[in-house]
Amino acid sequence: MTKTDPIIAVKDVEASSAWYQSVFGCRSLHGGKSFDILVSEKGDVLLCLHHWGDHGHPSMQNPAVTPGNGLILYFRTDKLQGIRKNVGEMNWPVEEEVHLNENSTKNEFSLRDPDGYYLTITEFHTYEG
Repeated sequence: MTKTDPIIAVKDVEASSAWYQSVFGCRSLHGGKSFDILVSEKGDVLLCLHHWGDHGHPSMQNPAVTPGNGLILYFRTDKLQGIRKNVGEMNWPVEEEVHLNENSTKNEFSLRDPDGYYLTITEFHTYEG
């Protein structure tokens, strides 16, 4: 089996962890100022957060670079409306409101996290074709 556990560099791991937990209703598995692992209610890894500059990772040394250039964190979920409600209750700005994506034929919306990473939240689907 092969699985991807995405790791993004952030300025404040604890603040980013709290933000993601508020949006997705996930929980912290690791916690701390340098690294956190966020997991779903089933215990699946959703996202890992790594503090800029810690532990010598070459791509996470310079916090002055634009975070997420060329990256979309694409979340497929069966809780789209609940997540959108969470974002609204936080008064967090949304880049694109819920709309039908003609390619996937699913509803989705997009926003940026506290570090500027671009997230698209879409109705759950499996890839076909």
